[in-house]
Amino acid sequence: MKLSVTLSGVKFGLIAALLVLTSTLNLASAAVYEEIDWVALMPEDDLSALLNRPEFLNDIADGSAADSIDDFASKQLEDEQAQRYQQALVSTRVIDEFDGKAIRIPGFIVPLEQNEEQKATAFFVVPYFGACLHMPPPPPNQILYVEYKEGVAVENLYDPYWFEGTVKIDNHESALGTSAYSLVLDSFTLYEE
Repeated sequence: MKLSVTLSGVKFGLIAALLVLTSTLNLASAAVYEEIDWVALMPEDDLSALLNRPEFLNDIADGSAADSIDDFASKQLEDEQAQRYQQALVSTRVIDEFDGKAIRIPGFIVPLEQNEEQKATAFFVVPYFGACLHMPPPPPNQILYVEYKEGVAVENLYDPYWFEGTVKIDNHESALGTSAYSLVLDSFTLYEE
């Protein structure tokens, strides 16, 4: 009898040790996401060019015919500041340190592909929506491309989300834009402060 109690105790001890070890390994393998701001993905000189836009843009009325990206391209000609601004608007230059990094970032979904349930299975994550000179579309180094086979039900394009996943440096082109990064998505939730 004493032998069987000892064996039972050993079995219990082994099971308890395995449970502790398994839960410890699960915690160790869980990704720790660094919360980042969008500007962290952009080289400093691109950010500087966007923050110091050409003065003549201030004279263009919001929503006017001249308030278009195409019209801007014809005006920049030899203005060095305008050229640098235009380059920053289409920059695919990245921050190499983010390749393979687990991040948490807020953003909006721009659906590119949907499944039969109308869930977005391929989409861009962007910091904001824009389409004119006063609020131009985000540059490629401010766009994350995501493929997510489970799909995301997008009720409203203006609903922000938190995204968690691993960044890859990878250009992706679509009729709706170009991204300089992709995100291997682990999770997403509606944005709440």
